[in-house]
Amino acid sequence: MFDNLSLKLEKAFQTLKGQGQITEINVASTVKEIRKALIDADVNFKVAKEVTDDIKEKALGQNVLTSISPGQLLIKITNDELTDLMGGVSEDINIQGNPAIILIAGLQGSGKTTFSGKLASYLKRQGRSVLLVACDIYRPAAIDQLKVLGQQVGVEVFAQPENKDAVKIAKAALEHAKTINSKIIIVDTAGRLAVDEEMMDEIARLKEALNPSETLFVVDSMTGQDAVNTAKAFNDRLNFNGVVLTKLDGDSRGGAALSIRRVVEKPIKFISTGEKMEALDRFYPDRMASRILGMGDVVSLVERAQQAYDEDEAKRLSKKIRKNQFDFNDFLQQLEQIKKMGNMKDLLGMIPGMGKAMKGIDIDDNSFKPIEAIIRSMTMEERQNPDIINGGRKNRIAKGSGRTIQEVNNLLKQFADMRKLMKTMNKMGGGKRALSALNPFGR
Repeated sequence: MFDNLSLKLEKAFQTLKGQGQITEINVASTVKEIRKALIDADVNFKVAKEVTDDIKEKALGQNVLTSISPGQLLIKITNDELTDLMGGVSEDINIQGNPAIILIAGLQGSGKTTFSGKLASYLKRQGRSVLLVACDIYRPAAIDQLKVLGQQVGVEVFAQPENKDAVKIAKAALEHAKTINSKIIIVDTAGRLAVDEEMMDEIARLKEALNPSETLFVVDSMTGQDAVNTAKAFNDRLNFNGVVLTKLDGDSRGGAALSIRRVVEKPIKFISTGEKMEALDRFYPDRMASRILGMGDVVSLVERAQQAYDEDEAKRLSKKIRKNQFDFNDFLQQLEQIKKMGNMKDLLGMIPGMGKAMKGIDIDDNSFKPIEAIIRSMTMEERQNPDIINGGRKNRIAKGSGRTIQEVNNLLKQFADMRKLMKTMNKMGGGKRALSALNPFGR
């Protein structure tokens, strides 16, 4: 996400490297490169020009303090302008009414149905009761897909496959929600391959009939500037409340995220970065600007860890490590916690400086599978007491997991080294500090 843009912006700022002060000449040269980088990222030309003009105006005439360089000052100004371009402040979803109604709109293939499931999971984790409603009466697999997602996140799905009137389905779902005392209903609607009058008419009738507290437009960020044009067409007809950007983990140039707020004048409320139900984040313009400029997003990384981590499990694990009882069952559970946090490349990109370091490197989310296969091929006794694993057991584990003896040996050695390190830290009194670092709850 934004890899190419980040790289080109970094090159633009290098123009000021070694410069003692900001001048009209060196600022003009840098701003020109910033504008080119934004346009290459598929940012609307008018928006790119407005932003870079603002950067240039704010940069000229500023005195550079001895403690910072002209390049650092321009990065700060660019960060502020990108943050402002994307909305300045984060805006939360509006949930009002009993039940509150959230209407989901967008083109076919934009990720509406998947987002509906993710949003249900997101709200459920906040302790809210949610009902998913299948109002896509055209795509044959839409209802089945929503039901599968509902099962994954533990949320009921209301559907009437025989009913071909989306408005009637939605009204029936509203009555059902009141019956089961569901506080929020999320209505997944039909999409088309392109904007057409029939589609717009149906979604407009749904909005009029339901009077939702929130109407969200879901857009595929990989479609670039087309996403912005589609959002404008929908907003002209629907006057939606906010935008959801999906597939930001793909080969996205970032133009939609940077342009859409300025063009449509509606906030981006969520971003989605993968297929996992947990891979949904509230959008923070300042954090996104920092990531674009290669400064990472540690706050979001910590929040992901807190969402994925179970506090009781963290306390149990802390106790076992202090007693030198950490085993393969605990290790397997830690892998599961990490996987819940989302796409690995996206997570690493939140660490300052890692975005540039990972340029061109493919991080496979399946990299944990060989380790899991080896551990799952062990007996419970072997997981709890790895020291008993002899040559015969290693051979059986390797065959059962489909891995080599060498891979089994490597995992056992790495695990033994990790346990030795934990034991040494406990003896030195550093165990508690290390555990507090591993535990996002700090206990």
